[in-house]
Amino acid sequence: MGLPGGALRAAAEPCVARAVTVVSFTVTLSSLAARCCCRQLRPPLSNLSPTCWSHLHPVKMFNSCGVSQFYHSKALTSPYPGSNIERSQVPEEKVGWLTEWKDYNPVEYTAVTVLAGPRWADPQIRNPAGRTGLIGRGLLGRWGPNHAADPIITRWKRDRSGNKIAHPVTGKNILQFVAIKRRDCGEWAIPGGMVDPGEKISTTLKREFGEEALNSLQKSPKEKEELEKQLHRLFSQEPFVVYRGYVDDPRNTDNAWMETEAVNYHDESGETMDNLPLEAGDDAGRVKWVDISEKLKLYANHSYFIKLVTEKWGAHWSEDPGPENHE
Repeated sequence: MGLPGGALRAAAEPCVARAVTVVSFTVTLSSLAARCCCRQLRPPLSNLSPTCWSHLHPVKMFNSCGVSQFYHSKALTSPYPGSNIERSQVPEEKVGWLTEWKDYNPVEYTAVTVLAGPRWADPQIRNPAGRTGLIGRGLLGRWGPNHAADPIITRWKRDRSGNKIAHPVTGKNILQFVAIKRRDCGEWAIPGGMVDPGEKISTTLKREFGEEALNSLQKSPKEKEELEKQLHRLFSQEPFVVYRGYVDDPRNTDNAWMETEAVNYHDESGETMDNLPLEAGDDAGRVKWVDISEKLKLYANHSYFIKLVTEKWGAHWSEDPGPENHE
């Protein structure tokens, strides 16, 4: 995900249908007990019915296989990105809002660059994953959910003869994806960025991939026209929605957090991406094809998204002979 910038979709209306395909929650702080404010959710690919939950910890969000649960951890790290601000320490057993903690006294921090912008929405809402040790908006432009879209572009690893390369231990074919090295923190990540107001997720996915992985902003008009044709070919195929919902992002606070829709576009033959030479741009310092395995260390919980993609395509992930890795 790219750095927050521009207007982001507001999220303060309770119990109504969202046009955005990202799961969102808002909770009032006026009550001592955390209460879920349910909103109609777009059903995931598994055809689950729209649902709301009566508690917020652990977070339950939609992935490609249905509903998943996880606890945030990167949202508890210090110092806060781009600053020397130390969060109030939050013990694991006190992360959840349903655990009473009368002495909870989080640090307040909103970056000067964010304060200079418009005040988007009512701040009286809580992070659905629990306490983070920091209140305010930090580096995020909106109170509540800040929506992003992450395109996961994959292909099979092949030898010089064009044959798929299998992992020597598992025998499963090795999948590769386009990764960028973020300028802000130096971590490798899925390219992506923030959803503009009224923008379709598909538009965000294509735009952000072009800007970060192909340096489309620096291309000549003629180059942009040709690039657009190639991107259309890749992004016009039927996508695989990997995940939508809360992201364990180091920029999250008690009052502002990242949510995303991660979508996989797979180039089965590899021919499309052969015509799209990678070139880092915008928020990306570097870009390259990366072999996928459990050894990957990626930004936020991007490794989890990548693991779901390998499950979709039956690709190599882990050398661990655990039951979950058997066909």
